[in-house]
Amino acid sequence: MSAVAPEPLFVAQQKIYPREINGRFNRLRVAVIAVLFGVFYVIPWLHWDGHQAILFDLPARRFNLFGLLFFPQDFFFLSWLLLIAALSLFFFTAIGGRLWCGFACPQTVWTQAFIWMERLTEGNRSQQIKLDKAPWTLQKIFKKSAKQFLWITFSAYTGFTFVAFFTPATRLISELTTLSLGGWETFWIVFYGFATYGNAGYLREQVCKYMCPYARFQSAMFDRHTLIITYDTQRGEPRGSRGRGPKKSELGDCVDCTLCVQVCPTGIDIRKGLQYECIACTACVDACDSIMDKMEYPRGLIRYSTQAALEGKPNRIVRPRTIVYATLLLVLIAGFGYAVTHRNLVDLDVLRDRNSLYRRLNDGSIENVYSLRLINKDFKTHDFKLRVNNLADAVLETDGSFNAVTGGEVRTVTVRVRVPPGAAAGNKTFEIAVEEPTTAIAYRATTRFIVPSGQ
Repeated sequence: MSAVAPEPLFVAQQKIYPREINGRFNRLRVAVIAVLFGVFYVIPWLHWDGHQAILFDLPARRFNLFGLLFFPQDFFFLSWLLLIAALSLFFFTAIGGRLWCGFACPQTVWTQAFIWMERLTEGNRSQQIKLDKAPWTLQKIFKKSAKQFLWITFSAYTGFTFVAFFTPATRLISELTTLSLGGWETFWIVFYGFATYGNAGYLREQVCKYMCPYARFQSAMFDRHTLIITYDTQRGEPRGSRGRGPKKSELGDCVDCTLCVQVCPTGIDIRKGLQYECIACTACVDACDSIMDKMEYPRGLIRYSTQAALEGKPNRIVRPRTIVYATLLLVLIAGFGYAVTHRNLVDLDVLRDRNSLYRRLNDGSIENVYSLRLINKDFKTHDFKLRVNNLADAVLETDGSFNAVTGGEVRTVTVRVRVPPGAAAGNKTFEIAVEEPTTAIAYRATTRFIVPSGQ
């Protein structure tokens, strides 16, 4: 009796050759990808009020965002945005399933771009399979080299664009043309370019299947009324091949052409039901609709639907889950908009002199010394004035001024606050206010005035 060969623990990954398909969802995906590429590749070159529209200037600790200037002290705005983004993902997933994965995820977007370049140089699906199986010839070397040239060039420009969000694009291109790029800039261009090349060129669907955590916990956000890519088993089964003409009564509408499998970028068969590998790219919907049109059958054998609809129950897009998500999302967005538009354009930090809590001068007056750090969060230059509130008979002296504070400037000035003898009974809380008389820009910082015990 012959021994049965053991099955291997690991199987080499088979390359997936997604077939090109046209249709209404594919046109929508192309439009979305064009918009996203436009946003990513064009914005670093846009200027707003004389400044790069979006620039995360880490060395200067300042961030430009369409005419708004933010500093590390405004970090809570970033946390707020991340919370809005997370809640948006929950909301749209509860309604439309993995819309993000299929249409807007960077992995999906860049992988599609690399697939287009591969088709441009190596041909369609069947031509690519034939080329990979063929022996190496000059023609094969030329096609493979042309593909690599496009991939590497596109990846390098992607890395350059990524760094242009942190270093001004005009300065970056000048440094690149003069071969004077800094070490960190060179590292991140190469690193991000290599990551794009590897993820979108070679890993592709493996990132979605094995590396992305979203595929694992997506089911927690689904319910029976969530739109997903579905195959209508009752209508399609039993499947079987046939020619055009009247449908045989014992067969369903599925002609078992496997076109839905051939166009799938992750290589799954949607007819086996919902699978975590499905990224909801809708390529199988366009493929199946094209076959239904040829067979003169109704469209929708594979379609966006819900489990409830497949069971003959009504869909409920508006339900407690979506109402809660929508309400929270609207509140967060409205609150964020209000907070950004009504934020202070000046910030003032008051630091007490660490060498002494107070000083007694020759005339008996008491003096406290503070270090004031002012941040101008506006792009315009302002002349700020200082004054003291809630501290009777106080005299304020400085070793500098807050005049002509340029946009984004951080200026530190030493301030001495002095009160006459007996004017301050005990330690007292007071305000140091900074304001521009001609505008509504103002800020008040609270601190304490320290006096000797018993006075």
